Amino acid sequence: MIVLFTDFGVRDPYVGQVKARLAEHAPVQQVVDLLHEVPDFNPHAGAHLLAAFAASFPPGSVFLAVVDPGVGTPRDAVAMLADGRWFVGPDNGLLSIVGTRHADTRRWRITWQPERMSATFHGRDLFALIAADIARGEFPSDKLSPIDALNVEFDAGDLPRVIYIDHFGNAWTGVRGVQPSARVSAAGQMFKHSESFGFVGKGEGFWFVNSVGLLELAVNRGSAATTFGLKVGDPVQVQRLN
Repeated sequence: MIVLFTDFGVRDPYVGQVKARLAEHAPVQQVVDLLHEVPDFNPHAGAHLLAAFAASFPPGSVFLAVVDPGVGTPRDAVAMLADGRWFVGPDNGLLSIVGTRHADTRRWRITWQPERMSATFHGRDLFALIAADIARGEFPSDKLSPIDALNVEFDAGDLPRVIYIDHFGNAWTGVRGVQPSARVSAAGQMFKHSESFGFVGKGEGFWFVNSVGLLELAVNRGSAATTFGLKVGDPVQVQRLN
């Protein structure tokens, strides 16, 4: 299984071009569109999202992860094996959190380049080819060189900020493992806890732990982003109580 995780969006041709390249080089592999709306140019937010999503996919899955504002510059390209799952993408911190959170992580620098490679589309021309090799079960040892660490490593602890806003206007944060007793506030508002949407009134704000274990701010049948003016990068205060 090849899992696509990008900031490419769905209105442009980029996802289709990547999938065409994968169909050429890994024609029998299932391709899953996990997310193409990772916050633009934001590998830090993407790193926390990727780490939250990864565990729900089976071992052997290959994540083609591309949030790459430095494409075409001397930044490195890497492949990584963490907790039995593969990750291919730029060395800009995007893969670092999922890697750091697992003791068995192995890392490689991609030393190979195809004969033809666009300076602005490594997702299609480089990362997709390496991901296809791995997904076919043909580890490209001649294209990779082992490394001990990535060049860019984000703090693997929780990130008390908004990292994603979905189309409902729910604001995901990079905070894990929060108990119902916690006090949560953002944008000058205190949010009460609820297990789910239907336990609060229509238009009422609350926080909950979402399906991938992250603290999320929401409004029942409304948009937390619009109601409270939340945007990616906004701080969220979490006071954990015993």
